[in-house]
Amino acid sequence: MLQEVTAVRYVTPLREGGSMPGLVEGDDRRLYVLKWSGAAQGRKALVAEVLAGELGRGLGLPVPELVRIDLDPVLARSEPEVQIQDQIRASGGVNLGMAFVSGALNFDPLCFEVDPGLAGRVLWFDALIGNVDRSWRNPNLLVAAGGLRLIDHGASLIFHHHWAGAASWTARPYDASDHALRAFAAGLAAADEELAPPAKEAVERAVALVPEEWLTDEPGFDSPAEVRAAYLAQLSARLAGPRDWLPEVPAR
Repeated sequence: MLQEVTAVRYVTPLREGGSMPGLVEGDDRRLYVLKWSGAAQGRKALVAEVLAGELGRGLGLPVPELVRIDLDPVLARSEPEVQIQDQIRASGGVNLGMAFVSGALNFDPLCFEVDPGLAGRVLWFDALIGNVDRSWRNPNLLVAAGGLRLIDHGASLIFHHHWAGAASWTARPYDASDHALRAFAAGLAAADEELAPPAKEAVERAVALVPEEWLTDEPGFDSPAEVRAAYLAQLSARLAGPRDWLPEVPAR
């Protein structure tokens, strides 16, 4: 289970990103970037954030810590903007928090170098989850003390928006032509050899961490357990191979 944190103070909106996440202080006195359960993207974006993010962490990739954040809608009183007040009021209960990375800069592939091995592992991971939101235009990478941080995975796992056709996704090739780290990657053979063996257990652990509240009442499923099993089956099938969905990335 993800660590549980209660939001005690709404600090400020973060104006980047379609859902306009907020910066909140938890009862553990840490700052978190809060992703709203009541945002227009819906709870499936939060499911993808947890499943993909915890999978990445399980594979040793630098994803900031994720937590469950309990939000009291009364915190809307401290926000002067009506649109954000409405979002806070619509998001009472369980939300997603990502540990705030202090002093981080947005990654620019023209300004920063990336270790070829790490670039290859990130590209392999993005291909596995079908992450369409790591382009050079919007890399969703931060540069901070200690190196890169991978953020914002809510646009991955797109199969869960249409479960009836989800089976075809497991072999869908990944288009890495615009990937922010493609130019740095030293090919994917080494990344595949390193990450594929532990990925099955990492997927199982990540699926188990998705809050049950976000899996209830899913059309076509009788219980949250069935939804978890469907996510596990999808990613396990994609991993099982042949992994022809991996993009061609020339070795450096």
